[in-house]
Amino acid sequence: MDKIFKDLKAILLENNLKLSTAESCTGGLISSYLTDIDGASKFIEQNFVTYAPSAKEKFLKVSPNTIKKYGVVSKEVAKEMAEGLFQYADCTVSTTGFAGESDDDRNPMGTVYIGLGLKNKNEIKTIRFVSKFKTRKEIKKDFAETAIKELLIFLEKNLSK
Repeated sequence: MDKIFKDLKAILLENNLKLSTAESCTGGLISSYLTDIDGASKFIEQNFVTYAPSAKEKFLKVSPNTIKKYGVVSKEVAKEMAEGLFQYADCTVSTTGFAGESDDDRNPMGTVYIGLGLKNKNEIKTIRFVSKFKTRKEIKKDFAETAIKELLIFLEKNLSK
């Protein structure tokens, strides 16, 4: 992960981008990893742990209708979370999923939706990922590391050198 962190920092700084995160199932783990990077204050704007649906609505402007129609663990909610972060930063990453038990047949335990956004390109991508791990702690770590890796891939694809 060290090379990924180094490359992520470089691409954010080279493009003068500020990053914000909105985490649900990862509970701030992405933020923790990112703030382990030396000089993170140069590219992190502000981060949120929006565990409850009401927090997603209040801070990220996720529509209650989207939550009702698709469920809180859905690509639609991940997209709206990433988009809602545009009020705070240029580059965004969001997670919503089940690190523990799930009663959702479509989204079993270990399912996460990751939202990735780039404001100046008006680009948002969502990814569904299913972890192979079995414990809550391992799943959260897998989700957070996957989100960071996917963020770097997303930025490399959408930003010209």
